[in-house]
Amino acid sequence: MISPGTPPPPPEPSSAAHTLLVQKLFVKHQGVIKAYILSLLPCLADAEDVLQETFLTVSAKAATFAEGTNFVAWACTIARFKVLEARRRLRQPTLLSESAIEALSEDVPESGFFEERVEAVRRCLDRLAPRARQIVWLRYHGGCSCDDIGKQVGWRAAAVRVALAKARTALRTCVEFQLKRAA
Repeated sequence: MISPGTPPPPPEPSSAAHTLLVQKLFVKHQGVIKAYILSLLPCLADAEDVLQETFLTVSAKAATFAEGTNFVAWACTIARFKVLEARRRLRQPTLLSESAIEALSEDVPESGFFEERVEAVRRCLDRLAPRARQIVWLRYHGGCSCDDIGKQVGWRAAAVRVALAKARTALRTCVEFQLKRAA
């Protein structure tokens, strides 16, 4: 029995409060986890499916997460297994072998590593010209082909490819500058 004035014991790892904490951590770091998944499974639609499956598994296994440890590494380990499951299920030709995925997954950086890069990309995207930002968005968020983007913006596919190449170069230069300045 707890005497008056004694603080309550910390929640049990299997409690609803711990599960909620783990889910909040997932939402906080989902950009990093999604970037990790996309590095292993470059199809955006497949990566979003794996992200959802990862969230469900993280929620179900919340009791196994030890508070105070590296949440991103723990969640990315789960995501890695979900990526491998998806690759087997999809049976599509892929860029990386399972052994390559395993090797890449051995050294998951700290969460700040990705977060500062994601923030740098956001700042740099905001600096792009509106049309360049639009085609980058359509290509990488919308999953549109250069032909589809060309039809939407009234350009030939070749012009879209050139504009995307210039936008990627501008983004790379900007992100490198942002990261050097932050360091």
